[in-house]
Amino acid sequence: MKPTLFILAAGMGSRYGNLKQIDGLGPNGETIMDYSIYDALRGGFGKVVFVIRKSFDKEFREKVISKYENHIPVEVVYQELDNLPEGFELHPDRVKPWGTNHAVLMGKDVIKEPFAVINADDFYGRESFGILADKLKELEGKENHYCMVGYRLHNTLSESGAVARGVCEKDENDYLTSIVERTHIERVDGVIKYKDAENYWFELGENTPVSMNMWGFTPEYFNYSEKYFEKFLELNQGNLKAEYFIPLMVDHLISTKTADVKVLDTPSKWFGVTYAEDRASVVDKLQKLVDTGEYPTPLWQ
Repeated sequence: MKPTLFILAAGMGSRYGNLKQIDGLGPNGETIMDYSIYDALRGGFGKVVFVIRKSFDKEFREKVISKYENHIPVEVVYQELDNLPEGFELHPDRVKPWGTNHAVLMGKDVIKEPFAVINADDFYGRESFGILADKLKELEGKENHYCMVGYRLHNTLSESGAVARGVCEKDENDYLTSIVERTHIERVDGVIKYKDAENYWFELGENTPVSMNMWGFTPEYFNYSEKYFEKFLELNQGNLKAEYFIPLMVDHLISTKTADVKVLDTPSKWFGVTYAEDRASVVDKLQKLVDTGEYPTPLWQ
């Protein structure tokens, strides 16, 4: 069975300024998701599942999903604030989404095979999808062995400002040992550094592996996530901004030795629209990839 591509597309892009998931950036109005799905198809994925909000379901289906109807099976699930376990109620003042691992939980009823998780607004590159698909095919029928694509830090920086990245450490066999979210990383005087909560700067190596939210899981991951979400809610009842992130779940699983996570190195260069100022650069990069023959134009016919 081919693995499934699970795309997180429920965010509203507050820093970017609009619904960037459906922003046409390619030469013929292609979205970044279009390129991800194209790369996933040729890499060996067999189905796509989107998690979105019901509020933009109609527009999303018309502008995005309609393109893929004759190419790959597509399903949609919804992430809403009130999607909570039995016994928990939504705080009336809660407006912030519950985070990436809450979004992943929404796929439990439709994904029964090894699956990848990616962001809708990140360009991951052809090589990364092939590497991840090959690994997920190896995991068919197995449990508690996961993976993530580890990008080389210098390939993930934005030209428009600081970025947040999950900085990873791995052992001698390339298994993840820790992942720490660094919320302010940028190149300073030619050197990549991150700034901590006390405004101290620390240097990071050019090839430090970082998470760009490109993960590979098998279906029992949903059960772990569901159970741990209840604990998360109990611990954060009064925190209206706490988010249930994938790295939080992953760190719990590896620290308790419940599962291991293989870090898959990739030569791909990430790019995306973290800031509105990034848009022109992304348009130029996609055009260059089309000009060199990496992608056809139009992408979907």
